[in-house]
Amino acid sequence: MEKIIQKAEVLLEALPYIQSFQKKTIVIKYGGNAMVLEDLRNTFALDVVMMKYIGIYPIVVHGGGPQIGEILEKMGKKEEFIDGLRVTDDETMDVVEMVLGGKVNKDIVSLINQYGGKAVGLSGKDGRLIAARKYHVTRRSAETDRPEIIDLGKVGEIVSINPQVIYKLYEGDFIPVIAPIGVGEDGETYNINADFVAGRIASALKAEKLILLTDVEGIIGKDHSLLSTLSPEEVQSLIDQKVISGGMIPKVRSCLDALNDGVKKTHIINGRVKHAVLLEIFTREGIGTEIKGSA
Repeated sequence: MEKIIQKAEVLLEALPYIQSFQKKTIVIKYGGNAMVLEDLRNTFALDVVMMKYIGIYPIVVHGGGPQIGEILEKMGKKEEFIDGLRVTDDETMDVVEMVLGGKVNKDIVSLINQYGGKAVGLSGKDGRLIAARKYHVTRRSAETDRPEIIDLGKVGEIVSINPQVIYKLYEGDFIPVIAPIGVGEDGETYNINADFVAGRIASALKAEKLILLTDVEGIIGKDHSLLSTLSPEEVQSLIDQKVISGGMIPKVRSCLDALNDGVKKTHIINGRVKHAVLLEIFTREGIGTEIKGSA
């Protein structure tokens, strides 16, 4: 009987959060082991379906780095990253679009639908959801001490988000599952970091939350402990000290930009934990690192 009562208490703990987030948009960037390991894939799909059934509007933006890397390795192509962004030549762009817009996207849609959801897959090219342009990286050359442009190939930056595409899916009670591929003015295809896409979509929809799933606990401090709550100023200080580096930089930049654009709260959480999304949304403690703006 005690265990049954504990279950009721868990449900009651979630009640105020359910009430607070009804008819609110929560954007989830889905990637890492949560996309690869079977049990984590299943629990993620269940989390999304539950959110929808209790009145939340979930939007899934997915990555697919390991899957892309696997195909490139089979092709004999070496992966290269600069500041956490994949260098993308024409051949790599074809692989990215095939993997992200095709197999990975459709697998996620199928799994959510299998558990009773109504998911629809799309990329940023559909309805010009994500208008993009070529992204340029500038660094100071060690040899000449002058700025130099580093060519990342078909890596794009977001010009604008067309939220009408998503609103139409809302009207049909669908769950959008979005591949991070953008389209240029002349129809060019661009590979865009999924963290940036999730952040800009959250901004365009004035989402209640932006949640980024990772393969680590969250943001780790100098003493190797989890930093559970950070302000934008504290995040910038950690970047300056190089405590935050590599692939974590696009994640925190995405969070900071989203906060500046009106998103209420942002979270970087451990996707290796079963039901990580539900634990973050519906419990007092939450998990991972929360980055929030000034009150």
